[in-house]
Amino acid sequence: MIDKSIKYLGYFTAFILAILVLLVVYDATARYLFSTGSIALQELEWHLFDFIILFGIAYTLKENAHVRVDIFYASYSEKTKAIVNIISLVFFILPFSFLIIYISIDFVALSFAQSEASSNPGGLKYRFIVKSLLPLSFVFLTLVALKDVKMNYKKWKSL
Repeated sequence: MIDKSIKYLGYFTAFILAILVLLVVYDATARYLFSTGSIALQELEWHLFDFIILFGIAYTLKENAHVRVDIFYASYSEKTKAIVNIISLVFFILPFSFLIIYISIDFVALSFAQSEASSNPGGLKYRFIVKSLLPLSFVFLTLVALKDVKMNYKKWKSL
């Protein structure tokens, strides 16, 4: 269920990326050819970029496409790869995810309580919505990491 949810989250994120590309093209064309622009549109671009980065993290881990030193990792046996994966997930990804979730809850709650909006005239309202993506994205990352720990542990035990 986690894999399927994250897969669809990745597809939705790719769709958001396509929308972002169109918005940037429109914004740049309007600004440079017609000397017009919109602060709200520029802020929307940043918000969509936030969405792509934050939700792309879990999808990248699910697809095993994250950055690592493959020059060493590629030569490891499957058992050693499983151990390296477990160690990196348990000692790096999970603690970092728990920390971000813990810290960002108050950050998001304060933003909601204040009904935080853009300080720019003509900017977007409801900035608190995009801020709520931070803990949510790390919840998704945590779920994928926990699933991967279980999968790598089974792989390690079977080899």
